[in-house]
Amino acid sequence: MPKLFEVKFPGECKALPEGFWSAVDVWIKKPHVVNKRLCGVKETESRDVGREAVLSLLEEPDLAQDVLSFMTCCRNTPENTHEKETPWVSSVRTFIPKVNNYGTNLHKEVILKDFGRQQVTFVPFEEDSEGKVSLKRGNIYQFQLLHQDCEEWSLELHVLASDQWFSDGVAYPRLPWLSSDLLPKLVRWATECKSSEFRSTLSLLPVEKYSVMYQTLKEKYKAMVKVWPEVTDPEKFVYEDVAIATYLLVLWEEERVEKGLTEKQSFVDLGCGNGLLVHILANEGHPGKGIDVRRRKIWDMFGPQTLLEEKAITPSESFLFPDTDWLIGNHSDELTPWIPVIAARSSYSCRYFVLPCCFFDFFAKYQRRHCKKSQYKEYIDFITEVSVVSGFNTEEDCLRIPSTKRVCLVGKSRNYQISHEAEAEERRAHYIQSRQKAPGATVQRSDIRSDGNCCHGEGDPDRTPDSSWGVGFQPRDKVETVRNCAALPRDLVNGVVLQVANVILGMTEEDGGGSSSDWNRGGSLSVNEAAGLMKQETLQLLKKECGGLQTLLKNNHQVFRGLPLSPVQVRYLPTQ
Repeated sequence: MPKLFEVKFPGECKALPEGFWSAVDVWIKKPHVVNKRLCGVKETESRDVGREAVLSLLEEPDLAQDVLSFMTCCRNTPENTHEKETPWVSSVRTFIPKVNNYGTNLHKEVILKDFGRQQVTFVPFEEDSEGKVSLKRGNIYQFQLLHQDCEEWSLELHVLASDQWFSDGVAYPRLPWLSSDLLPKLVRWATECKSSEFRSTLSLLPVEKYSVMYQTLKEKYKAMVKVWPEVTDPEKFVYEDVAIATYLLVLWEEERVEKGLTEKQSFVDLGCGNGLLVHILANEGHPGKGIDVRRRKIWDMFGPQTLLEEKAITPSESFLFPDTDWLIGNHSDELTPWIPVIAARSSYSCRYFVLPCCFFDFFAKYQRRHCKKSQYKEYIDFITEVSVVSGFNTEEDCLRIPSTKRVCLVGKSRNYQISHEAEAEERRAHYIQSRQKAPGATVQRSDIRSDGNCCHGEGDPDRTPDSSWGVGFQPRDKVETVRNCAALPRDLVNGVVLQVANVILGMTEEDGGGSSSDWNRGGSLSVNEAAGLMKQETLQLLKKECGGLQTLLKNNHQVFRGLPLSPVQVRYLPTQ
């Protein structure tokens, strides 16, 4: 059997051989992590199979014998050679491509794991609409873990018939890609052997339905990118909202099937921001509306079927939604911990979906308690706790969106009977009160960057809650505060720029600078060194801005260059 490619593991690998199987499972269950033309796979349950079962799986006798020889002719010998051979573990995965026009045939693979020989074999085949199967002999391949001389580990890729290899870049990747891209990644994954803090993406949905609907909606709403009137990145925000809408539409479709519902679910998006998510959901037939403290330019582009209200939200009896099926919190900032509570108090049948971003408690910025967790994981756990105390059976999932904050929480059902509503409400009230008395629970407003990249939220400082359960909540100001140094006096900005630039240009070669007859290269300063040049009153003014001096210097990129926290240098100033 020809060895196509081999990658050696670096140094001592204590994670092997267990790490090898963990890495293989990533490739089996989540091939879209490395093959970007796939949306995912659908995998059958694993089962033990023997030689005869493999022969029955592979209907062509000659091919079956070739595959068996391919699987058993290897350098690894099972430890139990003198005993009955350990059965292989078999499963079948169906590829789900991102494109909808990938033909009518289903593209599948039989996966055969041999734990005795430390190898896994992939046998691809296609299945037409009538169930007829055609095997792809030329694309049968295998990964094998080798432990040479009881010291060095290596991973090998073998192919049954490399001269017959077929590639379309989707279900059948190029052979050089398998050897030069995937194989080293398997080695790295096996060595790291890390487990994620969160669940796999789209774990609560059928991936194939999500993929089809996402491609449909992406095509339908892609024109929004060209006419986007906001200062935010149109591609990021449009395709992110398309993905979130896809998730909700599939989730709700599954719920209708499960509960036998005929009418589409209603919704309210609290802190709807640009309103695009509301627009898509309404366009797809779901009655609902969005509420936000500040009107956006893009609202004028939506038709009358998209209901958007410019209104501040303060958790109180005035903001309950007893006739609404679902409440949505998409990067809802200070409202995030309140959304499970509002849903629980609106009605026993009200559900919620929340995508947390910035870290807020009920009455203040969230204070960390567990240093062993990442801040994001700790906050997700906190919102989960709020949800459970509010009375929800809480599910966690991970979205496929262009954002680092992708974990959502879903409350579809209650963890108590409706007859116990009074006791449940008592638990909610007690929990919220305990959070109000928590150490460090001082009210803080959320920071809003003028570039719009921070989350959109709610608020009006003049609103008074209608009941006691929202007292102490500090909503966001209606007027967006610009704090990126753009509103500073021009004389102040020019003074700081010239002061730093002159010092850098005045540096000699001994100082780390340099010059020539027609060009002064200047030197470099760290941001801390540049701050040392400023007067105290100047630093106090800059301290009130997001990023301070560093933001001011970055705003003047035509003069300075440098990544955050690295030295800044004069880019272009001619010698006088």
